[in-house]
Amino acid sequence: MTTWRIGTTAGDPARVATILPGSGYTAQGPLLWYAAKALRAAGWTVRTFAWDELSPDWTEARRTYGEALRSASVPDGCRHLVVAKSLGSFALPVAVDLGLPGAWLTPVLTGNASGPVRAALAAGTAPALLVGGTADPLWDGGVATAPDTEVLEVDGADHSLEVGDWRRSHEVLARVTGAVERLATQL
Repeated sequence: MTTWRIGTTAGDPARVATILPGSGYTAQGPLLWYAAKALRAAGWTVRTFAWDELSPDWTEARRTYGEALRSASVPDGCRHLVVAKSLGSFALPVAVDLGLPGAWLTPVLTGNASGPVRAALAAGTAPALLVGGTADPLWDGGVATAPDTEVLEVDGADHSLEVGDWRRSHEVLARVTGAVERLATQL
């Protein structure tokens, strides 16, 4: 069985963000690090998920991320935002069941494992942000059809949302962080 933990940075208990990493892309990766930093600066309580192993199996990730969202001690009436990278998008079906808004960074939208993620996106009613790059084989920008879904598609960006040149990659990082911040503000 894969083990995991959640660290919490206290902030406003009525605004909670849960950060879900990718496979081999921890919460210290720039996309999640700066999103969490922006949320903390805005006063949110930030719950950061960490795997004790580097790359869990996809079935285990789906189950565990769902468990992490369902077991969150979030007060009734609280705003609870999910910010997830890649593998973290496997939490999308549970987030939709719970009515949670989410920022889904480079979600898994292609291949056999993407079915539940795609179905959840189509069924979702909570505000959502989808971010992906046209050079990412796991991205399908045409999937976002639900109302209240903002899509930020980065031309030429790979699965890490990098575009080759470090200056342009930093600009992309700033755009993504700003989009997460705007989503949180709208809640």
